[in-house]
Amino acid sequence: MDVLQQIMGERRVAVDEARVAVPVEALRERAADRVHHSLVEALGGGGTSIVAEVKKASPSAGLLRPDYDPGAMATIYEANGACGISVLTEPKHFLGSLAHLEAVRAAVSLPVLRKDFVCDPYQVFEAAAWGADVILLIVAALEEGLMRELYETARGLGLNVLAEAHNEAELERAAKLEEAILGVNSRNLKTLKTDLAVAYELSGRIPADRLSLAESGIKTRDDIEGLFGTGYSGFLIGESIVGHEDPGAKLRELRGESERGA
Repeated sequence: MDVLQQIMGERRVAVDEARVAVPVEALRERAADRVHHSLVEALGGGGTSIVAEVKKASPSAGLLRPDYDPGAMATIYEANGACGISVLTEPKHFLGSLAHLEAVRAAVSLPVLRKDFVCDPYQVFEAAAWGADVILLIVAALEEGLMRELYETARGLGLNVLAEAHNEAELERAAKLEEAILGVNSRNLKTLKTDLAVAYELSGRIPADRLSLAESGIKTRDDIEGLFGTGYSGFLIGESIVGHEDPGAKLRELRGESERGA
């Protein structure tokens, strides 16, 4: 079994347990009070648009930040020019939680992405209830009918959707979700290896009228300039910022600011 299949199986079990503990109607009521922050609008703001990620660990890199404080990190990201914040909420492999999402939402006014392995509409209601503005749908993990149901549930709650692809066939499926932001992940979720050639190869397959994010494996300003030149609207970056001794400085470097205010 590959890593993606394993985690999706674990998340389905977790959803069944969560549904018993907190009924979906309770989530629906809480979600009704959510104030939306649009990632679609943020990606159109000009300059280098970076969705900066907060996560404590990953299967590929292990523990990234022993002193992990998601709210404090999100505040640093906002102060240093991020256009949005991605929050890992998967608990076993990334050591995330919905409490991290809540902390980030309370700390910043930027759009917040709940990054998880979404397999059930219940998780979409969770995302909205705990303050997310965007959910991630991993095309490789979802059959057509379920992917459409998750997308429609999210749009009904006023959430943006990031539909993530790893190859041309998945990108074509993602593009059928009419208002979704199209993500191209250069990390193979079966082997966890990254190869930016994936983002370069698929860039020409992204419809010109769609917003898009290049994800994973982006470490330098040169990486960003190269990918930006192929048409990506923005970049979702995690480990190269999270693991840096000065995340704010690394974010400014990636945005092309040699120093504050540049």
